[in-house]
Amino acid sequence: MKQKALSALLYLFALLPFWFIYLLSDFLYYILYYIIQYRKDVVFENLRNSFPEKTEAEIVTIAKKFYRFFPDLLLECLKFKNISRTEVNKRITLEDEQELKRHLEQNKTVIAVTAHYCNWEYGIHRLGAITESPTLIVYKPLNNKTIDQVYNEVRSRFGAIMVPMKQIVRHLVKLRGKPSVSVFVADQAPLHSDADYFLEFLNQETLVYTGVERISKMTNGPVVFCHIGRKEKRGYYFCKFTTLIEDPSSYSDKEITQIHNAFTEQIIREEPQYWLWTHRRWKRKRRK
Repeated sequence: MKQKALSALLYLFALLPFWFIYLLSDFLYYILYYIIQYRKDVVFENLRNSFPEKTEAEIVTIAKKFYRFFPDLLLECLKFKNISRTEVNKRITLEDEQELKRHLEQNKTVIAVTAHYCNWEYGIHRLGAITESPTLIVYKPLNNKTIDQVYNEVRSRFGAIMVPMKQIVRHLVKLRGKPSVSVFVADQAPLHSDADYFLEFLNQETLVYTGVERISKMTNGPVVFCHIGRKEKRGYYFCKFTTLIEDPSSYSDKEITQIHNAFTEQIIREEPQYWLWTHRRWKRKRRK
């Protein structure tokens, strides 16, 4: 019953036109930043620690730009309940698409990496429609099962297959010998029980997942980064594909993990306002 009610609410909201969505987003910016001050302490702490070279005025500028974009992200995601494939294709264009397709044409298992940057949910919808080969979206299940089920239904509308992190190996074994794409959002905050490798990321010692590296070496699949960026026109994005690793077997232990995290950091530094600064990315510390 809860799942049906939530689905119905999402459907009704998704009927609202985009122009109204962005008017609402402008209003939410002032609510979130000035009145509620939603996670403002977390955002500013993350920004100051990530960019110690920047002045306080520069930090404030990035924070305000982030809070202006954040409600766009939230409300755009609510539109996905009934957005058409045509509309998705119009709002997120592909760049260097052949970088992905050439690997699939060679019958390879592509390990695609992205981040909580810009509107990565648009990327999930777009990738689900880019190829007839299976597209697996590797995700960390939410504690709220109702929300988890509803959003997975939305995310899989155009063919993407939602796979919990701990089940990805099982799925790839079934697909052995067939071309496929497995998409990892690699900038999450893992539990100590799921990860044990620290590296420097945005000037801070950071616990990271090594799943991209382990799966790529297991399948000998190339690692392709999906850089989702924002265009000048509001509500429009691009997804640029860059092959980071052609042959995983030629890389030493943890090197692939270092490479794709460094690439993510480079993107964040160029336009930091589009990263998800509200999450506590650095709450895991080394165990003594």
